[in-house]
Amino acid sequence: MVARKHVGIRMGLLQERCTRNLLHMLNVGTLVLMSYALLYEAGNLVNLPDKCIGFYNFCLWNDTAGELQCLDSKGLEAIGISILEMALARFCVYTCLVIIPFHLLYVLMVNCREQREGWKTICIISFIKMIILSGGLGIFLLQTSQWIHPSDFTGGFLALLGTEALLLLQILTATVYLSWAKHTHTC
Repeated sequence: MVARKHVGIRMGLLQERCTRNLLHMLNVGTLVLMSYALLYEAGNLVNLPDKCIGFYNFCLWNDTAGELQCLDSKGLEAIGISILEMALARFCVYTCLVIIPFHLLYVLMVNCREQREGWKTICIISFIKMIILSGGLGIFLLQTSQWIHPSDFTGGFLALLGTEALLLLQILTATVYLSWAKHTHTC
């Protein structure tokens, strides 16, 4: 009976440690994917020879000039793209990128001090990041869907989708940890 209890405690400690390490890796992966999409790819979700569409660029192929022609704010409004909505999309997506390093530091602090209450905040912040990123990406896609086909998306878009998946995994990891911590405290 005593040996079984010690095995249970060891398994619980191993599960807690693995969960913490998984959350660290998910946060680092999120930071890497967001940095790739928004900094390395410069926010371009479509980067093809005949079009380059992103949070800062809207360039389409001009047959008469024989080159990509980038539209300014007046040109965007002329084709029905709202400058205000594009600015909101840009703000949401890049805000998520700014929050991620601070969230990573918070996760490290919570883990170093072994604050189980902090895991609720970790879960909430991950959920907020996911909503902000989804909202910004959704606004962008609604504004540009007329000019983008699903096969046009390149690495920047795929990195943002990967970020969404990692954020969902962060929420699930924190939720599982909270459930586990609640169960171990009640026993």
